[in-house]
Amino acid sequence: MGAPMTPAQRAEIMPHEVHDTVNAYLEGKIDQWYFRTDGKGVVFIVNASTPEEAKNLLEKFPLGQAGLLGFDYIPLGPLSPLRIINDMVK
Repeated sequence: MGAPMTPAQRAEIMPHEVHDTVNAYLEGKIDQWYFRTDGKGVVFIVNASTPEEAKNLLEKFPLGQAGLLGFDYIPLGPLSPLRIINDMVK
């Protein structure tokens, strides 16, 4: 990711970015989305089996196509240590 978007880029790209993001949410590809309160972007919880699958989805969006996308892809899963406590109750 390079320099921040110019006002002209923002006006051109963001309506399409929001449109594609909403569609991905409505299709169940994005489960949750949040705005970072530090103003540094958004966080998406994506329904994907691998970080690569999530990256492939998001890089098709307009910001990804314009080379303006910068995400960290972090795999998430269940809170597995709860199994230890849960197994104690059997």
